[in-house]
Amino acid sequence: MSRPILDIQNIVKTYEKHVAVNDVSFEVPAGSIFGLLGPNGAGKTSLIRIITTITRADEGVVYLDGEKLNSRHPEEIGYMPEERGLYRKMKVGEHLTYLARLKGLSAKDAKTKISAWMEKFGIEDWWDKKVEELSKGMQQKIQFIATVVHEPKLLILDEPFSGLDPVNTNLIKDEIHSLRGKGMSIIFSTHRMEQVEEICEHIVLINKGENVLEGKVSAVKDRFKQNLFELEYEGELPEGLLERAKVIDQQPGRLTVQVAETAESNTLLRAMLDRGVFVKGFQEILPTLNEIFIRQVN
Repeated sequence: MSRPILDIQNIVKTYEKHVAVNDVSFEVPAGSIFGLLGPNGAGKTSLIRIITTITRADEGVVYLDGEKLNSRHPEEIGYMPEERGLYRKMKVGEHLTYLARLKGLSAKDAKTKISAWMEKFGIEDWWDKKVEELSKGMQQKIQFIATVVHEPKLLILDEPFSGLDPVNTNLIKDEIHSLRGKGMSIIFSTHRMEQVEEICEHIVLINKGENVLEGKVSAVKDRFKQNLFELEYEGELPEGLLERAKVIDQQPGRLTVQVAETAESNTLLRAMLDRGVFVKGFQEILPTLNEIFIRQVN
């Protein structure tokens, strides 16, 4: 089993009398897209600030790629906060070069890499524009470039699609998958559960400073399934066919049922076929991450 890119062990962070992070532990698999989830005030931002060395934990330890977190690690991390931090009066090229130099790139390497990213996004002519001249969506692209230009080991994206139209959202999604394909590890923090379900392979759910749920997305959904099945059929259902199932919803040609155990769904399907019902579709209904999120937080 490969070493995790990030290993969080028993982290505690207190502000005066408020415990923001309370004994949180989890691992981020190397080369994965990992969802850091939780409602407002759950402790996600406090945890990210510790990972990025902005603040220190009161208790616990963080390992980045097997090494205890230290002052050199910020150069190996890319962090795009929800509240963007661009200097509005600076020119785009000058600003990106400045931020890349802070991450350890030489002036020459910074210009080369920034130019390549701007060409990829089709924004080469923005180099001499001031940040304040750009729309929110355009600034988002600049912020993304600033976050990834130094090719970090770990990329942390907090609400990366905020302010983007669907076209540019898909553009950034494609780049996230491309970076992951090249071996980069990515932490993705958002309130949009449908985006997590689409993008992330693993998740941890933080609530009131504690992690309450962790694992692969597929395993988490399987854990919370309720043995619900949807059937599409033609014809009439014979009397007594559904006596061992609970009917949740029934419409002409479509049926949603709940069975006591998953295996009983096969028994039901076999009984329908044996009694001459033409089954057009049969599938299990797994809970969405949004449903799981609400259930666990509430």
